[in-house]
Amino acid sequence: MSRSIAWLLCVFAVMVSAEAGVRRYKWDVKYEFKSLDCYKKLAITINGKTPGPTILARQGDTIIVEVTNGLVTENLAIHWHGIRQIGSPWSDGTEGVTQCPILPGDNFTYRFIVDRPGTYLYHAHYGMQREAGLYGSIRVLLPDGVAEPFTYDYDRSIILNDWYHASTYEQAAGLSSIPFVWVEEPQSLLIQGKGKFDCSKLVTASSDPMACNTTNPECSPYMLTVVQGKTYRLRISSVTALSALSFQIEGHNMTVVEADGHYVEPIVVQNLFIYSGETYSVLIKIDQEPSRNYWITTNIVGRDATAKTPPGLAILNYYPNHPKRVPPTDPPAGPIWNDTAPRLAQSVAIKARQGYVHTPPPKSDRVIVLLNTQNKIDGYIRWSVNNVSFTFPHTPYLIALKENLHHVFDQHPPPDRLHEFTTYDIYGVVNNTNATSSNAIYRLKFNSTVDIILQNANTMTENNSETHPWHLHGHDFWVLGYGKGKFDAKNDPKKYNLANPIMKNTVAVHPYGWTALRFVADNPGVWLFHCHIESHFYMGMRVVFEEGVEKVSKLPSEIMGCGETKAFKKP
Repeated sequence: MSRSIAWLLCVFAVMVSAEAGVRRYKWDVKYEFKSLDCYKKLAITINGKTPGPTILARQGDTIIVEVTNGLVTENLAIHWHGIRQIGSPWSDGTEGVTQCPILPGDNFTYRFIVDRPGTYLYHAHYGMQREAGLYGSIRVLLPDGVAEPFTYDYDRSIILNDWYHASTYEQAAGLSSIPFVWVEEPQSLLIQGKGKFDCSKLVTASSDPMACNTTNPECSPYMLTVVQGKTYRLRISSVTALSALSFQIEGHNMTVVEADGHYVEPIVVQNLFIYSGETYSVLIKIDQEPSRNYWITTNIVGRDATAKTPPGLAILNYYPNHPKRVPPTDPPAGPIWNDTAPRLAQSVAIKARQGYVHTPPPKSDRVIVLLNTQNKIDGYIRWSVNNVSFTFPHTPYLIALKENLHHVFDQHPPPDRLHEFTTYDIYGVVNNTNATSSNAIYRLKFNSTVDIILQNANTMTENNSETHPWHLHGHDFWVLGYGKGKFDAKNDPKKYNLANPIMKNTVAVHPYGWTALRFVADNPGVWLFHCHIESHFYMGMRVVFEEGVEKVSKLPSEIMGCGETKAFKKP
């Protein structure tokens, strides 16, 4: 029995003893005009809101979400980010991988167990719909009577996002065009769905005089009301489409205590660096001068967006001050956007908390080196992994593999490493003329231990290497280490942290650097692993892992109905 499976059995024992419950939700998903940053545009809402409702549950609960797709002309799928879907891989919500999309007007019911406490997310996983507003928080509490290794008085969830005025249709069309049209920097940063766009910056006059209205209460700043002397747990999540962020609370230190559902050895920060798909819990003590309010800010890091995207602003409201009372100071300036040192330092500093360390297997059975490259394929600009830009087949992998439809995708496995990796110049603009597109997947031996080395390189622009947050579905992984430059297969593994590495589901690979991960392929199913930046994912920066699919129980017919599965879906 593998170590991770034994740990899961212990978890499930706790769940059974805690008398798990059932949490039911009924969601109507549709487009509505919203003015989240004062500019009115169509956004995807859940029951009329974006961000959508927070899912609140206890460890071991079963979540049942009945979704009605009211988008009229668009398909839909919803991913439960950080939930491993043990025993329910068809509820992962990844169109093309684990299910056919929900067609316009159709209903679909997701059922899954939240098997561990922590801070998680949900968001759209079809096309680029996530950045149109379909996202929300998942907060999983411990069973009654079980204590956490830290104390606090109040618990709050805050989602950070960037916001574009262009529709996802416009953006996807530009990314798929010759000549290529980039999405550019976002117009605003949102804190819990609220931001502020300078309406005077509109290039063209709108026929609707209320298209941009700074007096609209919908875009009034988010206000977090707090009580002097209390300690607050803030569950900070990022669902940005493009931006890496820093998060800061004026005059207050933050103590990081959780990352992606795992307790971390507490570290005190003034700026929390957070990448798309990551979740953190921080503790703040309300101990500053009580006669005023304080700024909560977000700033873009890793990209020079200063002239195009203003900081995100919210207010920490010290009760009984009026919630709309503007702080008397200027918002604190964010970190220097291109200073990677403090961001790398924070990544390295996050370790598993003593008493909650799950040590990884001492060695791996397989090492897969994934080199991120930007390429031109048939005249189109694409992101590639080992010079392969990933495409989805019309029939989802989970169904194809269970039904032995092997002809629907390429059966030749993608490479475990680029043949010319040792000589590849990660600092130069490389003409990757042999780059290609494929829908082939990695087949992993069940219960094997797999190392993934994420290697960053230069883009097609000189002196430019971007930050990529990578998210693994169906698993947590151990973060064994980070490094600058090119990964050295002989010497760098000697520096791995095997004593107390943090487990996560999303991790950044920094510019011109590498990140090493380890996970056990012990969750039967087919799982996506991809860059969480919407445009990069859309442009092919993704791979798929299969493991133990023969152990998956009979698939529900509700996930079928596309590609060669049309006849499988019962009327």
